[in-house]
Amino acid sequence: MSHIMGISQFERLFRAAASLDVDKNDLKRMSDFLNKKVHDMLLMAQAKAKANESPVIRKLDLPLTKGLQESMHQFRKLDVALEVEPILQQLEKLPPMDLEYADDLVETLPDILGGLTYALAKTFKIIDPTLKNPQTKDWDKAEALFDLLV
Repeated sequence: MSHIMGISQFERLFRAAASLDVDKNDLKRMSDFLNKKVHDMLLMAQAKAKANESPVIRKLDLPLTKGLQESMHQFRKLDVALEVEPILQQLEKLPPMDLEYADDLVETLPDILGGLTYALAKTFKIIDPTLKNPQTKDWDKAEALFDLLV
């Protein structure tokens, strides 16, 4: 099974972002979470692109909130690089969009996924500041918050 990021990247990112310990079981949940949220964001971006009669989905079509942009910035500071290719491979497994992705959107995907990952790690700590190793109930709470807002 392929994932958007490797286990060592995932562990390092969660440790640096929120002092959380995660393992390969969490990596599957993380990949599922990222696939779902990126698909949701792309659906909204596609609707905006269509409303603007654009032939492609561009970066500026994405619903990038101030908070997500700040999380993307914090992610970049952590020096944990994500590759575009595994992200695109995961997107191919999702229901396809009607429009193609513009180059600026594709180039932004690693930062978006990194920002979502960073924000999720921080969310765990907001829900429970003493948390060390997220369990199923913690994942469920965090994902419910993201479903509500993203």
